[in-house]
Amino acid sequence: MWEEESRVYKIYISHIKDFKEYNLFLEKLKAANEFKWINLAKPGDGNENLELQIKDVDVVIILSGQYSKNPSSLKKQIKIAQNFKKPLIAVRPYGMENVPTFIENLAQDIVGWNTPCIIEVIKENALEN
Repeated sequence: MWEEESRVYKIYISHIKDFKEYNLFLEKLKAANEFKWINLAKPGDGNENLELQIKDVDVVIILSGQYSKNPSSLKKQIKIAQNFKKPLIAVRPYGMENVPTFIENLAQDIVGWNTPCIIEVIKENALEN
């Protein structure tokens, strides 16, 4: 029990330029005071150094609403995560239920925007340290 409470989850959150859901998702995680995490994504880098951002994470969060705005960027991030055998968690587009089929078929889990549900899914799917 103590080990889980002290664990810091290393996550990568998918990102594209000027996508508001990214910041909203960060706020959801920051609001979870008991959940310790670090985001290894570097949105300012665009698609540069994605391998370095993803290789050491415990789980990859795919904000599926990004797919309609920039499918090639999101597909690249997913492909790199798959190459490193990282579990993928799809987050439904904000205010919607449907996840693009491409993402739904690859994700280990799908979650909405409820913070306790997000935390639970991350803990269930994260790779062991």
